[in-house]
Amino acid sequence: MFETLASDGTARRGRLTTRHGTVETPVFMPVGTYGTVKGVTPAQISDVGTQILLGNTFHLMLRPGGEQIAALGGLHDFMQWQGPILTDSGGFQVWSLGELRKISEDGVVFRSPVNGDRIDLTPERSIEVQHNLNTDVIMSFDECTNYPATEREAEVSMQLSMRWAQRCKDRHTLAKDMAETADTLPADKRPGLLFGINQGGMHEHLRRESLAALEEIGFDGYAIGGLSVGEPKDEMLAVMTNLLPHMPDHKARYLMGVGTPKDLVAGVALGVDMFDCVMPTRNARNGYLFTSLGTLKIRNARHKISADPVDPSCGCYTCSNFSRAYLHHLDRCGEMLGATLMTIHNLHYYHDLMAQLRSAIETGTFRTLSKSLHDQWNTANELV
Repeated sequence: MFETLASDGTARRGRLTTRHGTVETPVFMPVGTYGTVKGVTPAQISDVGTQILLGNTFHLMLRPGGEQIAALGGLHDFMQWQGPILTDSGGFQVWSLGELRKISEDGVVFRSPVNGDRIDLTPERSIEVQHNLNTDVIMSFDECTNYPATEREAEVSMQLSMRWAQRCKDRHTLAKDMAETADTLPADKRPGLLFGINQGGMHEHLRRESLAALEEIGFDGYAIGGLSVGEPKDEMLAVMTNLLPHMPDHKARYLMGVGTPKDLVAGVALGVDMFDCVMPTRNARNGYLFTSLGTLKIRNARHKISADPVDPSCGCYTCSNFSRAYLHHLDRCGEMLGATLMTIHNLHYYHDLMAQLRSAIETGTFRTLSKSLHDQWNTANELV
């Protein structure tokens, strides 16, 4: 399911095998919350280099519903993406509801933000929905710990997540056992991989305790949750630095909801294999483009008459065919094509960055590339 192919220091070059294909790691996963990466088609997602994308259990459960997607062949057929899919369990979205949800030992009760219906989301229900979606990597249901949180608050939250993790594993195992007895069920319709999510706030000993509990339960991969929730960067890096050396070598490591290009390089250096974040797609829709020269804000007046591409060193479809002036025009007019072209560029930038990191680990030049990238970012203009 996961193998390490090369290493350079603590950076790892690996391969994750799923029912819908292999994923070369380290990898970045675009976020397709509602079964779509906003602004681009599945063909365009593939063309920019996407290997695996992320869907969201919480939102797809509310609309159109896991059972309806299952009846239509699962999320792959529903959205016409035949590559691997990972689904978040819904824990982070529940956390974002704040006072609108009530958490108990059983699970979470909240009012649907869509129509106001009462929703009961338990660990078992989260796993059932993800089975209906037929995703390749299933995440255990957890409570995302608040920031800031006292040590006691973080401990209580983490321990609840670990009890929920056991229930997720039990429900997943039951489904796998049932699938094994159904000889007519094709391999790509059987339950996928199950990842556990590490919690514990900013407290090192709680993070280690959480990891030990997850390893005892036994998962196909391990994620670091509860980061990028408002904490300073140094605290986030401290959690990663202290935790990653203790995570299993033979399982994939997934850092949830992080980050910026600098975050990706820092995570890979510490041994992270998988990342996701809305940043490249959300920034694109708001006119912010990642380039080798710095972050380009297409709405700046200087781009109105510029015949230059977004990034002269980029080979994406957008940079190969369109000028900054054209993108500026589309953005000012609110044309959908503008968001599409800028999303294509930003996703290409992220995937190209990950490809560079994979190659550097294979050739033993990761530290050299990392220094070169940081020197480039430090000397680039903040907005170009």
